Amino acid sequence: MTRIRRGYIARRRRTKIRLFVSSFRGAHSRLTRSITQQKIRALVSAHRDRDRQKINFRRLWVTRINAVIRENWVSFSYSRLINNLYKKQLLLNRKILAQIAILNRNCLYTISNDIRK
Repeated sequence: MTRIRRGYIARRRRTKIRLFVSSFRGAHSRLTRSITQQKIRALVSAHRDRDRQKINFRRLWVTRINAVIRENWVSFSYSRLINNLYKKQLLLNRKILAQIAILNRNCLYTISNDIRK
């Protein structure tokens, strides 16, 4: 029986997959089956964590705004601030409010005082 020389396509596909997992440790970067499983797992985690990141940042902004608001007034809370913002139709999202709270607290105090009145 004559010897059949295999093509290079499968080897090229495997090296392409290896480039993706080259930073992984142990068999996860060496064995082909393990490589494909780890690649799928990594992509699933990346997709899931992009959604979690948005949730975590929103929680961080809410916490920052609430902390700065409660410093001056005990009765004034985050929920009342946001509610009054919607009533006055001031369209400031939580990210911008958190940046104002960190960088320029006096500006946030003036915004909240204007809303109260």
